Amino acid sequence: MKTQRPWLIAAVATLLVGMPVLAGGDTEDERTGFDKMSKPVQALAKSGGADFVDVIITFKEKPGRADDDGIKGSNGKVKRNFDVFKMRAVRVPAQRLEALAKHPNVEFIVRDAPVASLSASALATANLPADPVDYGIVSMGVGVAVIDSGVGYHVDLWPAPQQFDFVGQAGNPQYGVYDTWGHGTHVSGLIAGDGYDSSGSFRGVAPYADLLSLRVLDSSGMGVTSDVIAALEWLLVNASAYNIKVANLSLGKAVEEAAADDPLVQAVEAVWDAGIVVVCSAGNYGRDGHATITSPGNSPKVITVGSVTDGGTTDTSDDYISTYSSMGPTAFDHFLKPDLVAPGNRFVASMSYEAQLKANLADRLVDCGNASCSGSYFELSGTSMAAAMVSGAAALMIDQDSTLTPDTVKARLMRSARKIDGDPTSTGAGVLDIVAALTESGTLASAPSPKMARSEEGAVILVEDTSQLWGDTQWGASFIWSDSFIWSDSFIWSDGYIWSDSFIWSDSYIWSDSFIWSDSYIWSDSYIWSDSFIWSDTVTNDDPLFEVNAQGLVIDDD
Repeated sequence: MKTQRPWLIAAVATLLVGMPVLAGGDTEDERTGFDKMSKPVQALAKSGGADFVDVIITFKEKPGRADDDGIKGSNGKVKRNFDVFKMRAVRVPAQRLEALAKHPNVEFIVRDAPVASLSASALATANLPADPVDYGIVSMGVGVAVIDSGVGYHVDLWPAPQQFDFVGQAGNPQYGVYDTWGHGTHVSGLIAGDGYDSSGSFRGVAPYADLLSLRVLDSSGMGVTSDVIAALEWLLVNASAYNIKVANLSLGKAVEEAAADDPLVQAVEAVWDAGIVVVCSAGNYGRDGHATITSPGNSPKVITVGSVTDGGTTDTSDDYISTYSSMGPTAFDHFLKPDLVAPGNRFVASMSYEAQLKANLADRLVDCGNASCSGSYFELSGTSMAAAMVSGAAALMIDQDSTLTPDTVKARLMRSARKIDGDPTSTGAGVLDIVAALTESGTLASAPSPKMARSEEGAVILVEDTSQLWGDTQWGASFIWSDSFIWSDSFIWSDGYIWSDSFIWSDSYIWSDSFIWSDSYIWSDSYIWSDSFIWSDTVTNDDPLFEVNAQGLVIDDD
């Protein structure tokens, strides 16, 4: 094989040695000034001006008085402190960002970026999966944290979950039970609803799992990264008190920096390392092509879930990857994502009585068959719903065997998934198969998603060998991804497998350094990225991301 490009050699060195490698060959200890900022923050710093911007600073060592003095000296204000994470959420004038970055304890600075729920509206005849399967009831005590817009009262969610509100709360989170948007209640119903109000028609995957709601999204389904990180830090401290084993994040933000520099990724990985299975939605931006996985689903550790559209029959041959389901590899790092897909299109589940979604999309209210439950069920679609399915499955697996680690749960879900034809950056390891996952065996200490890279030896994509990456030959690529996908050892990357030339991208697309999330780095008022603000000029699709309705929500598959 020909000598690989310098950036690929650096990537391999990172994997083998564990030393972060930066553009231009700098190690993390050599970063100064602009090198310690994400591209969006660099743009803000270079534009200067006295306008204040919200950023998250990560520090090399736990920040103290000297760091806070540096922030104050930059005319900045600390919006949120963190006790466990070496971070601060800060509001500072753009013109002072460069000076702030030069502080010796500053590791990296990113935007305190907007975060949104990842669901969509449905505008045609319901296209629901086949009748729900009874996988058994999870014994009370298996805790699932739903990090979302809250959970409102609903008879299907019993006992009512405790809730802590982190939206704009700089101090201790506020206690309550409400969901003024509705998304979190829907996700919770898919995970653990018992279907009581619908006589079992709209039952969740793991009825009676012990839900804990951490509210981070407001009444419009929006939030900020620092609030999500605060909820994750709180979870780290309090998880044992609530026996939390699974955390569901059906939300996402733009990927604006490498995963190792993303504080939200760092936070979910800390939760994962603490023994909690973290399930993230992949994103609903698949109609604009590859590299559309959202953060924190770009973490190689967590379980990232895409959506499959069920044909509404017992025959799986009419199922297909939802057109909106985000595709990998991940931006910057090129991790092979999603890890698997699950049904996510046009799901009916519980809805809070006070939800704004009910007013915005009144035609999505579902008739449950009797007057007592009128207005209490709602139809939504998206990778949010698919992630909830996987979180429910993880709860069932842990209920069956409490010794399972997050990595073992991830690996078993991937290997047991129903294999389907197609691009693995769209299909993942296949479709969630809960029955198979519950009978899967084998354990692993580590199961990170493999990296991908282009080869100079021809039109092929190199993929890390999971049998080596995961430390067991029984977890190789041919066991995890579809057999119809061509894996070959004719070219080697760190003893890895090859991705065939059936799927290949041009130099100006996935692998370009200029392929980043847009120059403006903002969300449109309709709660979705508009095409003029999201993708770099290297993306060939000049059309809007996808059609949206009057409320700015994605139109789903018919």
